[in-house]
Amino acid sequence: MRRGRWAALALGLLRLCLAQANFAPHFFDNGVGSTNGNMALFSLPEDTPVGSHVYTLNGTDPEGDPISYHISFDPSARSVFSVDPTFGNITLVEELDREREDEIEAIISISDGLNLVAEKVVILVTDANDEAPRFIQEPYVALVPEDIPAGSSIFKVHAVDRDTGSGGSVTYFLQNLHSPFAVDRHSGVLRLQAGATLDYERSRTHYVTVVAKGSEVLKVVAMDGDRGKPNRILYSLANGSDGAFEINETSGAISITQSPAQLQREVYELHVQVTEMSPVGSPVAQATVPVTIRIVDLNNHPPTFYGESGPQNRFELSMNEHPPQGEILRGLKITVNDSDQGANAKFNLQLVGPRGIFRVVPQTVLNEAQVTIIVENSAAIDFEKSKVLTFKLLAVEVNTPEKFSSTADVVIQLLDTNDNVPKFDSLYYVARIPENAPGGSSVVAVTAVDPDTGPWGEVKYSIYGTGADLFLIHPSTGLIYTQPWASLDAEATARYNFYVKAEDMEGKYSVAEVFITLLDVNDHPPQFGKSVQKKTMVLGTPVKIEAIDEDAEEPNNLVDYSITHAEPANVFDINAHTGEIWLKNSIRSLDALHNITPGRDCIWSLEVQAKDRGSPSFSTTALLKIDITDAETLSRSPMAAFLIQTKDNPMKAVGVLAGTMATVVAITVLISTATFWRNKKSNKVLPVRRVVRKRPSPAPRTIRIEWLKSKSAKAATKFMLKEKPPNENCNNNSPESSLPPRAPALPPPPSVAPSTGAAHWTVPTVSGSLTPQQTQPPPKPKTMGSPIQSTLISELKQKFEKKSVHNKAYF
Repeated sequence: MRRGRWAALALGLLRLCLAQANFAPHFFDNGVGSTNGNMALFSLPEDTPVGSHVYTLNGTDPEGDPISYHISFDPSARSVFSVDPTFGNITLVEELDREREDEIEAIISISDGLNLVAEKVVILVTDANDEAPRFIQEPYVALVPEDIPAGSSIFKVHAVDRDTGSGGSVTYFLQNLHSPFAVDRHSGVLRLQAGATLDYERSRTHYVTVVAKGSEVLKVVAMDGDRGKPNRILYSLANGSDGAFEINETSGAISITQSPAQLQREVYELHVQVTEMSPVGSPVAQATVPVTIRIVDLNNHPPTFYGESGPQNRFELSMNEHPPQGEILRGLKITVNDSDQGANAKFNLQLVGPRGIFRVVPQTVLNEAQVTIIVENSAAIDFEKSKVLTFKLLAVEVNTPEKFSSTADVVIQLLDTNDNVPKFDSLYYVARIPENAPGGSSVVAVTAVDPDTGPWGEVKYSIYGTGADLFLIHPSTGLIYTQPWASLDAEATARYNFYVKAEDMEGKYSVAEVFITLLDVNDHPPQFGKSVQKKTMVLGTPVKIEAIDEDAEEPNNLVDYSITHAEPANVFDINAHTGEIWLKNSIRSLDALHNITPGRDCIWSLEVQAKDRGSPSFSTTALLKIDITDAETLSRSPMAAFLIQTKDNPMKAVGVLAGTMATVVAITVLISTATFWRNKKSNKVLPVRRVVRKRPSPAPRTIRIEWLKSKSAKAATKFMLKEKPPNENCNNNSPESSLPPRAPALPPPPSVAPSTGAAHWTVPTVSGSLTPQQTQPPPKPKTMGSPIQSTLISELKQKFEKKSVHNKAYF
C-alpha cells in the first residue's frame, strides 16, 4: 500500500515535469540523396541556376508548436542560400563554382519560439562540365628547320580542364584540316604529316590552331586471362564508327572525333576488337565486343519566352487598380518553350517579386505552354501605393543536370480609379476670433486630401449645422470666413459648432467638426442699477454698491470701485473689489460724525465710480446718498432694525414672511390632524356648536378708542351660543350617554319660547358675555415718528418694486 502511494506520487511529479517542460524541436535526418531534412551529405551541381529551389529543411516540435527555419553563414563567406522561415524552402541566391569553392559551410537552425537548435552542415558542390580546357603558356612558338623529316614531332601543346571525370579529359584537334601538320588527339604532340615537306622560301611562317575539348564517351577494358606476366593488349574499332568515333589503342577510351551536332545517326553500333600482342609484337589472340552508342537529345536549349512577334524578355501591360480577385491579365500574350526533347524539356514556372499579388499557371511545363497570370490579392494592387508593379517570370528546368533557366520581366502600369475618400488632416478644428471682427474675416482653413489623381482627387468643401449660419467656406481652398453681414457678439453667443464636409466628384466624402470661440472684447461699460442710490448705514456695518458689466469674459467684466468725490473726503473707505463702503475707524459714534458735519446732518452724498479691467477700460459713476444711524436708535424700534437689515435685500424680508406663514400653516395642520385622530379613536361625534356673532352698528373711526372703551363692557352681548340638532348617528346605550357634555357655567341664558311640533330631545343652548378683566384703554399704536423709519420703509418699497420688475423679466 505504501509502495503504491510512492508510485502514484512519482507518477504525478513526472506528469508535472512533463507538463512544465518544453522540449526543443529537431530536424529529420532523411539520409543521402534526400531533398528534405537536415541537409546531411547534401550535394549540389555547380551549374545549378540561381533562383532554383534546391532543398527543403524539415523538422518537428514535440509539443506541436509552430516552428521556423533559419540559415546563416560565416561573416567572411558568401551567403549562397536563402530560406523561407515558414516552409523551410532553400533557394540558391549566388552562383556556384566547384573549381573555386567545392564545399559550402552553413549553420541551419530550427526554433519553436522558446528553444533553438542549430547544426553545422557542409554542402558539397559537384562538378559539371562547365569549364573549358585552357592551354598552358600560350601562345606557342616553335622554330623548325625546313628539312625536318615527315612524321617528326615539332612541339607539344598542353591544355588543362578543371572539370573532373570524363568532363575533364581533353582531346586535341586541328581547326584547319588541310594543314601540313597533325596533332595527336590525346597527347597534344604536333607532328609534320607523312609525305609533307617544309619550304622556307615558299612560306617562312605557319599558323596552326589547336582546339582542345573534352570528348571521352566511355572506356572499354579487356583483361588477359594469363596470370603472372600478361601480354600487352591493344584496342581498335573494327567498324561502325563512320569516322565519328575513335578508340585509344592502349587505354580503350572511346572518344568523339567531331562536334555532336554533326552526328547523323541516333544509334551507332561499334565493334571493338581487342588484340593480345606477344612480346615480339605479333598478335597472339583476338576478341571482339559490340558497343552501342545511342545519341540522345543534348540539353542545349534553355526555356525561352515568346511574345506575339518572337522571343521576348520584357512584357508590359496597363490595367486599372484593384481588379477583381481571380481576374486573368488578358493583355499579356506570353508563350514559353523549350526545344529539347523528353525530360530535358520539362521546366517549372514561377513569379519572382512581391508575394501574394499574382500567381502564374501552369506551374510545370513540358515543351511549351501559354502563360497565364491571375490576380490573387486585389487590395495590394493600389495605384496610390505603387504606380508600377514589376515581376520576373522564371522558367527553370526540373530534371536536368544543367538546370537551364531563363527570365522575362513583367511590367504592369496601374491606372488610377476613384477608390479613395477625401480625408481631413484632423478630426476637428478649433479657431478663435475677436467678437468685433468685421464681416468677411478669415477664421480657419481646413484641409482634406484625396489620394486619387485627376478629377477624382479634386475636393470641394461645404459646411452645415446649426452654428454655420454666420459663416461661409471657400469650396476649393477650405478657408472658413464670416458672412459679410455677420455681427458677432460674445455676450449673446460665445461659441459656435458646426461640421465641414470634403467631397469628391462622385460624392465620396468625409466630415470634420469645427469649434469656433469668440474672443471677448471690452465693449460694455459697468452699469449701476440707478444713477442716484440711497443707502442706510448703521455704525459698524458697511453698505454695498454693485455695478454689472455685461462683457462675457474676464477681465473685461471685472469691476473695481472707488469714491471719486466726498466732502469731507476722509469719512468713508471703499473695498475696490466688493464695493462695500464703511466709515473710517476714527469715527465710532454719531456725535463724532456730527462734529465733522457743518449742518450736524447724518445724510451724506458720495460720488462713486465703477471701472472695468478691460483694455481700453470703461467706467461709470453714480450718486450715493447714505443715511447714517446707530444700533441704539435701531433698538428702540425692532421693525426699523429689521427694515434696515433687509433694505439691501428685500427678498430676505419676503423670505422671513413666507417662512413665518409656513410655520403657522404647519402648526394648524398638526393641531387639526391630532384633533381628528383623537375624536376618531373615541368613536364619538360631538354636537356642532356654531357661534353666531351679531353685527354691531358702525361707529365713526375718529372715536375708535372711545368706542372700544364703551363697548368693552358689552362685549359678551356680541356673541351667543346656538347648537344644531343632535347627531342622529350617535349610538348611545344609556340615557346619560345620549346627552352632550355639559358646558362650563355661564350666566343664565335668556328665555326661549317653547317650540312646537314633534317632541325631540334637545341640547340646551348656552349663551354668555365676554367681559374684559380690566377696563384700560388700548395702547396707542407706535408711529414712525422718526425720519429714519420713514426713509427705510420708502427705500425698502423701492427696492422691492425694483426686484419685482426684474423678476418679471424672466417670465
